[in-house]
Amino acid sequence: MRYTTGGDLLVAVLRELGIDTVFGIVSVHNLPLVEAVDRELRFVPVRHEATAVNAADAYGRARGSLGCALTSTGTGAGNAAGSLVESLSSGTAVLHVTGQIESTFLGSGRGFIHETKDQLAMLRAVSKYAATVTSTEDAGRILREAAQAALAAPGGPGSVEWPVDLQYATQTDTGARTTRAVNPVPDAGELDGAAALLASARRPLIWAGGGATGAGQQLSALLEATGGGLLTSNSGRGAVPEDHPQVIGNFATTEAGRALLAEADVLLTIGTHFRSNETADYALPLPEAHIQIDIDADAPGRVYPARHALHGHAPDVLDALLPHAVAAETGWTGRVTSVREEVRADQRDAIGPQAAICEAIRAALPRAAVVARDVTIASSSWGNRLLEMYDPKDNVFPRGGGIGQGLGMGIGAAVARAGAPTVVIAGDGGLAVHLGELLTLAQERPALTLIVFNDGGYGVLRNMQDRHSDRRSGVDLATPDFEQLAGACGLPYARIAAPEHAQPVLDHAIASGGPVLVEVDLAELGPMKSPFTPPVKIPTA
Repeated sequence: MRYTTGGDLLVAVLRELGIDTVFGIVSVHNLPLVEAVDRELRFVPVRHEATAVNAADAYGRARGSLGCALTSTGTGAGNAAGSLVESLSSGTAVLHVTGQIESTFLGSGRGFIHETKDQLAMLRAVSKYAATVTSTEDAGRILREAAQAALAAPGGPGSVEWPVDLQYATQTDTGARTTRAVNPVPDAGELDGAAALLASARRPLIWAGGGATGAGQQLSALLEATGGGLLTSNSGRGAVPEDHPQVIGNFATTEAGRALLAEADVLLTIGTHFRSNETADYALPLPEAHIQIDIDADAPGRVYPARHALHGHAPDVLDALLPHAVAAETGWTGRVTSVREEVRADQRDAIGPQAAICEAIRAALPRAAVVARDVTIASSSWGNRLLEMYDPKDNVFPRGGGIGQGLGMGIGAAVARAGAPTVVIAGDGGLAVHLGELLTLAQERPALTLIVFNDGGYGVLRNMQDRHSDRRSGVDLATPDFEQLAGACGLPYARIAAPEHAQPVLDHAIASGGPVLVEVDLAELGPMKSPFTPPVKIPTA
């Protein structure tokens, strides 16, 4: 098949992949690609390349598929790098296509505009796959290879740099698709040992991470067969809907969660990294009888010892284990349910007036709706735990912990799921990182409610400094008048300054069907009962 330009070829490949929207910034070094996408599909012109990748990432997460970001070369590709790190660390699928200077001058070091030293090496460092288009016969193959690598578990970004002269040229494409990877199969002896251990369990617990999000059916069946409890990492939330009575959720490090882990006789973990912030800096004790399932061969035993390491695809491995599941001892399911209720009641009490906002969000949203969360106190405390998730595709947040990515992710998710409202939880500090994306929000006008928790700076670090130091450094920041800012961008505005404001304000904003900026005035709302600080160790003298 012949295509007039690389842009026409890109559109054809994106259609193969089921992608109808691309996020990016136009440049002299990607113009043929942008023009073709804008003509044939939907091009969303964000204001920063980092947002292009974040939005594409969340577009893929919200659909359970692949997103596409289009950036320029040099500084533009460099701007995208941080968000590629997020995609890489979270294992989410992004096809990142970046321009490149003319192929004649590649590597010449003569200072060609937008040139950077060894851009491909940079992309390789932050991507699962990275390659350069070197001829008009190779572009289609390289794009498909990048997409396949991005989608293969564990996922990540596939980056393609494309010299601009080759973008303008006529393309020849074979249309050949690459072969999909075969899922690994666990060692038979390990599988037999794990099955026997599971059959012996009388007080079982399961811990679901991001690798379990495609195994919801098997997890639900395992809960029913055993009567055990389900803990999750942040990434595993929604694998089983969080209103299920046996889902404890992302509460492993709480006092009640620790006590339950101490009582459990077998722990089955699925696709979790055991991140430091979810294991109290790896100080959380786990049962010695530990079965670990992961698609990454190096994961089992990397953080916690695993008695049985099962390298495989979670749904397949769980299907093999399910026939060996037996009912827990009398009273264990009731114990699980009581812990579920206890940890939620404790957090609801600890967050004080913000509990009204958490409850109002869930009440105002339909069951299927994305909640995108930036790294801020509201997210890191109750947004990542108490605010119920019913589907992994609704649970969108920066898994790598980088601040400022929430709004871009929310825009991508809202575009992907145009039939449902999206809520973004952000702080004033994080929003300031990419304030320009308010203009993207105003231009595209998705059904997105942006809730900005305004405490005049970086509240998490302020709380840490107030606890451990006698002075503050870099945490108290100038904050805009959000009503005037919203007005300047043509966005509706509302304010929550008391718990009783939360439900009517959020009901109206979410029902509006368009973008709304809602400011939560934390000075007026009042403090949490227990100030939030992250689980980070501060050395003491």
